[in-house]
Amino acid sequence: MRSARPVQPDAAKPGTFSNGDLQQANGIQKIFCDGYWIRYYEPPPESFSAKKQLLDALTRRTFHHTEPGINTPGDRLDQVRRAYLEETDPQRKRVNAAMLAGSLFNRATDIFTAIVDLEERGIVITEDDDLMKQCERCLNEALSLCDNVKHYSGEEGVDELWGEPVKVFTMSIADYYLSRYRKIAQAMKEIDQIGEIINVTICALPWFKGSYPLIEGFIQVAKSESEVLRSDPDYLRIWPEFVADGEKILNFQPHIPEDASTSLERHIKRGFNLLCAGKNLITWIANIRVPMPVSTEQYLKKCEEYRENTLKFPE
Repeated sequence: MRSARPVQPDAAKPGTFSNGDLQQANGIQKIFCDGYWIRYYEPPPESFSAKKQLLDALTRRTFHHTEPGINTPGDRLDQVRRAYLEETDPQRKRVNAAMLAGSLFNRATDIFTAIVDLEERGIVITEDDDLMKQCERCLNEALSLCDNVKHYSGEEGVDELWGEPVKVFTMSIADYYLSRYRKIAQAMKEIDQIGEIINVTICALPWFKGSYPLIEGFIQVAKSESEVLRSDPDYLRIWPEFVADGEKILNFQPHIPEDASTSLERHIKRGFNLLCAGKNLITWIANIRVPMPVSTEQYLKKCEEYRENTLKFPE
């Protein structure tokens, strides 16, 4: 995606926007990316210090959204690697691989911290310096192990999230920011896709009358959650709304007819469980701000199976 540039909304016709175009919407600066207008944040000036702050934030974010127990200190890298190499049980080795990836990320952060400290003391570090090469090797090896790392829910690994710190190291900060808008746009697209399938599969059924506005409202605030930074004052408004709207879905009570057969009652309850699962999937995607294609595909298949079973019951 090319560099961001401002456009005049009055001078542009619908459908003529290009990736990277900027405009004000309700007092908020937005950037256009792959069909979505996303909150735009000005990237900080390029420096090792700025990259280090961004790398720290992304590393914390990565561990926050992945399975527990893998945030292994970088100074234990040799021990963690040895445990991984010696493990023979496939399931345990998968966890060891995730722990090794975590240790590699932390080692890379440790090295980059040392680089920034040297820079602040007036010692110039070039891209060809051995410290830089060590940092890059750690990040790349961590990335190669990302398939072994699961989302904290136990769902698929989030490869796109796991690769974010690597991008910070290999790209300029400005280019990294632009790449993030593309991932957010992909996340928003998945959120819309899941919302649409929920509406068609569940909300349209008479047993779930009244659920449609809940899903529609949640979809909109989920997309807002996916684009807003926690440092943004609007986060104090968006996050409570996001949580509260999600709770409304979980508290929804489907209508079970008094004369419903046991099989119909079970079917309606399965529909409610599917509704809650969709809400959870949207929550995860909005929080990590990258798509979860495997989990989404699995959810869509479950919805398709439910629609087929619904044909067995008269409405």
